[in-house]
Amino acid sequence: MAAALCAVAVLLLGGCGTQVAGDTNGATATATGAIPWTTMQPSAVTAAQLAGDQRTLTLTARVPDGKHPCVRALKAALTASERNILWVQITYSSPSGDRSSGCTGERTASTRLVLPKPLGDQQLIVDQDTQFTADGAKLPALRLCGELGCHPPATGCTVPSYEQAMIAADAPEHSYRDAEHCDGKWLVIDFSWRTGPVCGDTTATPSGCTSRLGDRWFFRAKPAGWKVITASPTGGCKAVQRVDPAFPTALCATLAPLSAALHPSYPPQSATPTPTAG
Repeated sequence: MAAALCAVAVLLLGGCGTQVAGDTNGATATATGAIPWTTMQPSAVTAAQLAGDQRTLTLTARVPDGKHPCVRALKAALTASERNILWVQITYSSPSGDRSSGCTGERTASTRLVLPKPLGDQQLIVDQDTQFTADGAKLPALRLCGELGCHPPATGCTVPSYEQAMIAADAPEHSYRDAEHCDGKWLVIDFSWRTGPVCGDTTATPSGCTSRLGDRWFFRAKPAGWKVITASPTGGCKAVQRVDPAFPTALCATLAPLSAALHPSYPPQSATPTPTAG
């Protein structure tokens, strides 16, 4: 019976025990039950370089690693081009989805892609969320952009600048800025976020949207944006000047302890609340 089954398999698969093409999700299988290799994307894209022809990209990414081969068919492909943005996707095949493969570590690996035309001032987005640009870069390396894109707002006493500071502070989603104290080089932001019952729940105690938590963060302007100095709910300057003595007293001397500064209603009545993105 086994011989007959093998004979049938030879006709259908081209031989017993050989690896065959995978299914639609990129997985492969073997007649011997070996660990399947699956199409994956890197855990991170760490660098991009542009050759002198302005078309050849070398992309570096984090891929699985182990005692035995863990990666094959590493490649980059241009998937879309729209409104001065190029989308590129990096893929490879690996058995690392099964930890018994031994591919539990990581290493860096590079792959090349030739663009149909010079990159120029086009923005490059790799694997959906990693952005690079030649603008302001020290070629051949492209500049890795941050969470706010390749041209974040300059630090200053502006709403876009405050939004960048909230991201730097890792503020909870849907936080509200209660107050800002800013001179362009230094910044204090008080913000709060809703907690407790949902808005409109009149049966809850306290009623919906009336319960809040809050925090206060101090920042210093850097070329890449606002950088966190420290966070403290206390009043005055002691907490921040302990960390950075240069923080100007004029911005912190009149700060009240946060528990006293927060108004019990939500949104705050002491200032026009501005929700953060997200």
